[in-house]
Amino acid sequence: MTTHTILVTGGSGFVGSHVILQLLAAGHIVRTTVRTLAREAEVRATLEKAGADTGRLSFFAADLEKDDGWAAAVAGCDHVQHVASPFPQSQPEDEQELIRPAVNGTLRVLRAARDAGVKRVVVTSSFAAIGYGHGQRHSDYTEADWTDVNGPAVQPYMKSKTLAERAAWDFVAAEANGMELAVVNPVGIFGPALNDDLSTSIWLVKSMIEGRMPGLPDLWFGVVDVRDVASLQIAAMTHPDAAGERFLAVAGKAMSIPEMADVLRTGLGPVGARITRRRVPSWVVRIMALFNPMAREAAPRLGIRSNASNAKARTLLGWQPRSNEEAILATAHSLIELGLIEGTR
Repeated sequence: MTTHTILVTGGSGFVGSHVILQLLAAGHIVRTTVRTLAREAEVRATLEKAGADTGRLSFFAADLEKDDGWAAAVAGCDHVQHVASPFPQSQPEDEQELIRPAVNGTLRVLRAARDAGVKRVVVTSSFAAIGYGHGQRHSDYTEADWTDVNGPAVQPYMKSKTLAERAAWDFVAAEANGMELAVVNPVGIFGPALNDDLSTSIWLVKSMIEGRMPGLPDLWFGVVDVRDVASLQIAAMTHPDAAGERFLAVAGKAMSIPEMADVLRTGLGPVGARITRRRVPSWVVRIMALFNPMAREAAPRLGIRSNASNAKARTLLGWQPRSNEEAILATAHSLIELGLIEGTR
């Protein structure tokens, strides 16, 4: 196996950590960026607890909204995995709070990579850049689709991912000087949490298990395991045919929140006893949306099943993701093992 030097942006995040784990396990030399080096010890400890040998891992301070640090971080790298991007718990009042760092940060990383002679950059985009602004749709989304940022109920996060990815493709077409780009577009990312810094998807599972979700709305999500996102990122980095391509990271058909609850209840036995069976009618959510920000965000998506195809990643890269059920249960088991489910410690 050829050993490469690879920069992973956002190494303290959920996806970034799993990408680092797999790159180190494969024998690569890995660098990662964090906003402040004060987080190095914490991130290193998290990775080592997950089984990593961090002797080939180094840290660089770099912020998506600042130029400082990027040139040093990427110098001498063969490839870059650009994973870092803002993901809020709630939508900001000013959408530019998300759009600006997503777009400008992506361009900063691409410019630094080009100037350093990097061969290929893999950008972690999102299904948010593919499947929104179209209303109800009965055919599966593919990599040929793009979110309509001016479409109905397109929120700032979806706009930020769409505009950032479009900016990346435009940059590579116009001024990359031969540097290659591949993009991975995950749906809702589940799978093993590594610490108590939990993503939005993981919080959903935690809330259900702890009985903090009083009712189950008719909301649907694509599901993919974070370990499979990481493996697809790495395949997109190394496979000769991946250059210039997008890849949807999705395990199978979309799941509803009630279906997720059923999987957890069945798979966890007594630990899942607090998971409600109560369904929340959509009309109730729409009334709540008048005064509840979270319900307001959810209301436009009620009943919409946005299915996506993983045929391209399977066919071109040989990618074989875990099932929806395995990803959901892996999330739950990791939370239990980490002692993060109240009432099970």
